[in-house]
Amino acid sequence: MADIYTLIDQLTAYAVKNELINEEDVIWARNELLAVLGLNDYQPSGFKGKIPSRVADILNPMCDWAAKQGLISPDTVTQRDLFDTKLMNVFAARPSETVADFWVLHKTCGPEAATDKFYHDARALNYIRTDRVAKNRVWKASTPYGNLDITINMSKPEKDPKDIAAALQVKSAGYPACLLCKENEGYAGHAAHPARQNLRLIPLDLIKDGRPWYLQYSPYVYYNEHCICLSGKHEPMKLSKKSFARLLGFVELLPHYFIGSNADLPIVGGSILTHDHFQGGRYVFAMEKAPVEQTFRLKKFPKVKAGVVRWPMSVIRLTGGKQDLIDASDYILKKWRSYSDPAADILAFTGSTPHNTVTPIARRKGKDFEIDLVLRNNRTTKEFPLGIFHPHEEVHHIKKENIGLIEVMGLAVLPARLAAELDELGKLLIKADLRSVQKNPALAKHAPWAQQLLNKYKFTPGNAQKILQKEVGAVFARVLEYAGVYKRTPQGREAFGRFLQKL
Repeated sequence: MADIYTLIDQLTAYAVKNELINEEDVIWARNELLAVLGLNDYQPSGFKGKIPSRVADILNPMCDWAAKQGLISPDTVTQRDLFDTKLMNVFAARPSETVADFWVLHKTCGPEAATDKFYHDARALNYIRTDRVAKNRVWKASTPYGNLDITINMSKPEKDPKDIAAALQVKSAGYPACLLCKENEGYAGHAAHPARQNLRLIPLDLIKDGRPWYLQYSPYVYYNEHCICLSGKHEPMKLSKKSFARLLGFVELLPHYFIGSNADLPIVGGSILTHDHFQGGRYVFAMEKAPVEQTFRLKKFPKVKAGVVRWPMSVIRLTGGKQDLIDASDYILKKWRSYSDPAADILAFTGSTPHNTVTPIARRKGKDFEIDLVLRNNRTTKEFPLGIFHPHEEVHHIKKENIGLIEVMGLAVLPARLAAELDELGKLLIKADLRSVQKNPALAKHAPWAQQLLNKYKFTPGNAQKILQKEVGAVFARVLEYAGVYKRTPQGREAFGRFLQKL
C-alpha cells in the first residue's frame, strides 16, 4: 500500500489538475486532509509521478489505511463512502461559489459551458462515482422501434449485513426528509443515509414564481449528464399545468438537455413519489428518434402540431410555441384523467381512486418546443395484480419492476442479478443443456425463454452473449408494449382513435 503522505500528495495534485483548487490552496487543503485523517504532522513524499485519472485509485488505498487505523469501522462499502466523501469535501467549493460560477458561464459562454463545468466538478469530486458506473453492463439492441439501450445496473453496491444492522441503530429525526431534498447539500450522512458533502445544487426559477427548483446530477448516471431537477419543497409528485410550464422553462434555460417527469401515480410512476422532481440530461433516446406515424388536429390549439409516435407505448407528440404547448398539454392531461373506455380496459377511476396520468418529456427543436405525453393507466385486476399495463409475468424473468421515465424513453435499467444469470445461461445454452437450466434455482425462471432460444438459434462460444443481448432487447421491447395502454393492433389503434376524437 502506498505511503499515506504519498496518497495525500497525489490527492492534492489530482485536485489541482482537475481545477478543484488552485496551487495557492495546496497547503491549506493538505492540512484539511490531515485533520480528517487524524494526523498531526506531514512528511513530504516527494511525489512526482503520474497523477491517477480516477480519484477512486487514490481514495481506495486511503480508505484501506484509514480502516487499519480504526477510522473506518466496520470496514464496509457504506462506511468507506462516508469517509471518502469527507475527504473530497475538502475540495468542494462553497455552494454560493458553485452557483455564481454556473450563472457567469451561462451568461458569458452559454448553457453548454455552464453544465460542462458543473458536470465535470460532480465527477471530479467523486459525487458521481465513475468507477462504479463503469461496472454497468451497457449495450444497444436492435428492435422494430429502433436501437434500445440496455443497462444491467452493477453500480449500486449491495448492502453489507453490518451496514443494515448499523442503520437500524440510527435514530433519525427525519432530516433530510428524503434523498431528494435540498437539505442533502453538504450533509455528512450516516449508516442509513448516504454522505452528500460533495453535492452541489443550482437554483432554477423555472416559472418566475419565486419558488426555486434545483439542478443536480444523479450519483449513478444511467446516461450522459443524467441530471435531476427537484422541488425546493418536500412535496409529493403531482402533474399539473405548472409541471408543463416548468418542464418547458427548463429546456428554455438549458436547450441542449431534455427533461421529463415520472408519472404521479403508483405502479406507473417512478421509485420516489414523495418528492416532486424531474430527470433530464444530454442524451438522445430511441423514443426521441421515433417518427410520428399519424397526425391529428387539436381544434383548440391550431398552432400546435400533434401526432401519434411510432413507439411501443402510447405517445402523443406536440410541437409548437412554449405557451401553446403548456396549454395543450394541460388540456390533454385533463381529458385523459377523466377518460374511460371499458372496451380497452381503461377506467379513469375505481371509486375515488384515479388511474389515468401521463409521463411527459420536453425538448427544444430549434426555435420550437416539443413535448411527448405518454399515456399511462395503473389499474390492477385479479388477473394482473401488478397492473394491466405493466410487464406481464412472462417477462418478469428479465424485468418485473415499474416502468418509469427512463424505461419509457427506451433505456432498460435491469437488476444486477442478470449479469451472472446471463453468463451462466449462455454456458448452458452452448451445451443445449436445458435440464441444467431447469434445475438451477437462479436460472429456472429463464427456462421457458431458454427453450424458445434453443429452438431459434445454434449457440456457440462465439455468439452466445451476442444472441442473449439481442434477445434481452426483444424482451424489453415486449415490456414496453405491455406498458402501452393502446396496443399496436387494429383494435388498439381504433381505441386510440376514440380518445383522439375526444381531443
